[in-house]
Amino acid sequence: MNPARWRLSLSQQFLLLSFPILLATTVLLGGWVGRQVHDSVVHRIGADTALYVDGFIAPQLQQVDERGDLTEAEARALFEMITDAEWARRIVALRIWRPDGTVLFSSDGQGVGQKLDIDEGLEAAVAGSIFSEVSVRRGQAQTDHGQPLERMIETYTPIHTSDRGRIGAIAEFYQLPDEVDREAGAAQRRSWGVVAGAMLATYLLLFVLVRRGSGLIAAQRGALSAQVRRLTELNRQNRELHERVRSAAQEAVVVNEALLQRISASVHDGPCQDLGFALMQLRNLQDRLMEAPAAASAVPQPGAQDVARISQAVEAAMADLRAIAANLELPDIEPLALDEVAERVVRDFVGKTRQEVQLSCAVAPDLRVPGRIKTTVYRLLQESLANVWRHARGSRCQVMVGADARSVVIEVNDRGPGFDLQVALASGRLGLSGMRQRVESLGGRFDLRSTQGQGTAMRVSLPLTEPEADSASKVGLESGR
Repeated sequence: MNPARWRLSLSQQFLLLSFPILLATTVLLGGWVGRQVHDSVVHRIGADTALYVDGFIAPQLQQVDERGDLTEAEARALFEMITDAEWARRIVALRIWRPDGTVLFSSDGQGVGQKLDIDEGLEAAVAGSIFSEVSVRRGQAQTDHGQPLERMIETYTPIHTSDRGRIGAIAEFYQLPDEVDREAGAAQRRSWGVVAGAMLATYLLLFVLVRRGSGLIAAQRGALSAQVRRLTELNRQNRELHERVRSAAQEAVVVNEALLQRISASVHDGPCQDLGFALMQLRNLQDRLMEAPAAASAVPQPGAQDVARISQAVEAAMADLRAIAANLELPDIEPLALDEVAERVVRDFVGKTRQEVQLSCAVAPDLRVPGRIKTTVYRLLQESLANVWRHARGSRCQVMVGADARSVVIEVNDRGPGFDLQVALASGRLGLSGMRQRVESLGGRFDLRSTQGQGTAMRVSLPLTEPEADSASKVGLESGR
């Protein structure tokens, strides 16, 4: 295709493509109409002259069908009529035929008595019709047929016998085509004018209609192009914002983990160290109190039992702080595969709680998983198993982890007592909200279902490829614990 052609408007394309079609149609239709007009003029002139000829010749040929031939007197009378000035002006040559094709009379004296082939015109006249056409013959064909000139009007007309009403002879005569050319030419020019005018009017009317449609289409196309440009720009801006949100969400995961590690280090290096030192001093004091006699001091001293209770409280507080610090600190999981990360979480959980957990992993071999996905999987499993321990302790727990090139899927199911979803949502607990926010920040889906007396099921899907545009807006969280 030529690109320049399609840059033309619809009306310009119509002008370019329809003109040759309409011109060809005009030529064909005008030619056909002209031919019909020409044939009609020829037939009219031939019919008029045939009536004129029949009026003069028919009285001379009333007995020809009985004798089968012309007498000398009849032939001489026909010659005299041919040489008459009026006849010579209207008719150039004349032949009289019998219906069987025998030549009875010829104005040039040739072919009389011969029986020639019956042609189309003679056959039509024998059938009772007047046949007239513009005959063009050259050379021997012209001589054999007795045609005076190469181009003549040739007419066959039947001669009826008056007393019996039968066709006794056929008159063949030739006329000059001047009158036909003059009248047919004028009629053809008029018909060509009518056809050309009608085609031109049609062409202009169609052009007006097409031009109006072309203008409407051009306006709509311009509006559509402007709309497409606006949508393209909005789409570009949306992609940029989407990338910025994704980048910010990923950075938030990294910052959150760094913050948790800092809190863990601060708890371990600050309160835990102070509590350890206080516990050591309390134990020393307890030892001294147990060794010294009770009456050695006049001032009342704290009893060993009081010191022991304080020591137990400090030990419990320090154990809780160490557990909190251990949970806040993320182990080195970067070199681990995804299934190994899941096994690490379950192993640590079982080691601490002795809770039975059934783990199944279906991870594609040699699958490369980004560090942020591994961190999210670790935290999700850690929090969900902690929820199982707090709310469904001793129940059957199943953990399933699956991953392929497109996504990572995590399912955690328990057979605990379950809970009311609406009540859990209204409580605003941080555990489920944190898990949901982690999943949404990576463009994943979080789905939680729980029925009282039938347990709880959590399902998480994290994309490994470019997340769908609406994946972050469709969250399956129906409740929180």
